[in-house]
Amino acid sequence: MSVDSQRFIGVKLTAGEVFAVSTDLRANLGAECVIELSGHEPSQVVADIVRATVEVGGMGGVTAIGVTVGGQVGRSRWVERAPFLGWKGVDLGGLLHDALGVPVVVENDVVALTAAEHWFGIAKGIEDFAVLTIGAGVGYGLVIHDRPVVNSDTGLGLGGHFPLDPTGPLCAEGHRGCSTAMLSIPSMTASARVGLARDVGYTELLDLADAGDPVAAQVVGSAARSLGRLIAATANLAMVQTIVLSGEGVGLADRQLPRILEASRADRDPDAVPVRILVDRSGFTAWARGAAAVAIQASFA
Repeated sequence: MSVDSQRFIGVKLTAGEVFAVSTDLRANLGAECVIELSGHEPSQVVADIVRATVEVGGMGGVTAIGVTVGGQVGRSRWVERAPFLGWKGVDLGGLLHDALGVPVVVENDVVALTAAEHWFGIAKGIEDFAVLTIGAGVGYGLVIHDRPVVNSDTGLGLGGHFPLDPTGPLCAEGHRGCSTAMLSIPSMTASARVGLARDVGYTELLDLADAGDPVAAQVVGSAARSLGRLIAATANLAMVQTIVLSGEGVGLADRQLPRILEASRADRDPDAVPVRILVDRSGFTAWARGAAAVAIQASFA
C-alpha cells in the first residue's frame, strides 16, 4: 500500500477557530486551512468542521477524520468536558459521522500532539519524554517506554495547576502561582495590562521585555523562571530526560532560554543528567497533524 493511497483529515478546535489539514498515511501534510468558528453550539461547530474538511480536500477518498479538543474525551467520540466551548456530554464524533459519512475519531488535543511528536515529530525515536504546551492554557503529555500515558483523568488539564510561585497571580480556579497563572498567554498579558495600564499582545509583551520595559521584563522573567521550574519538576517526577515544548506560546523559550535553563538546573540534582529541551515551533499545524495521526492509528488498530 502506497503512502498516498489514502487521505486523512486532521482538525484542531480552539475557542475561536478550526485548524484543518489533509495528510497521507504517514501524516505528511497536504492542504491546510483556518476557519473562524461561527459559534459554540454543537451544530455550528459541526458545520464549520464540515466546511474546513471540504476546503482541505473535499470528501472524495477520505479514509477517516481526527478531531482534537482541549478537554476530556470518552470512547473516541464523546466530548465529556470542553470548558472553552462550554460543552459537557456532546457526541461530536457521532454528529460528524452523520454529517460526513466517514469514520471520525475525537481525542484530547495534548494526547494527539504527544502521539504526533512521538511518531513523526521532533521526539521520534525517543522512548521516554514529556510534552509541555504553552498557549491559551498549559498542557502536559507523557510517553514512557514508547507508550503514551493516558487514563480517565486525561483532558482535565491537571498539569495546568502545578504550583510554581507562591507569590504569583491567581488562575481562574483560584490557584496562586500555578502553571496556568504563570505561563498561559491570557494570564501573562493580563498581568502586563495591570502594570502597563493598556492592553498588550503576547508578541508585543515579549518585545517589550527584550527592550527593557520594567513591567514586561518582570512578567516575562517570572514566566521564564516558572517554565524552568516546571521543566525540572516534570523531569524529576516523571524521570524523563527530554522535554518537548510546543504551543503558540513557545516564543517564551526562544526569548528567555538562558533564564529557563538556569531555573531548571536550580531545581535538579547537580549529578542528574541535563534535561534536553526540544522546541516545536510549527504552531497549530502540529496540533492538526496530531489529530490526523490519531485517525490514522485508529484506522489500523
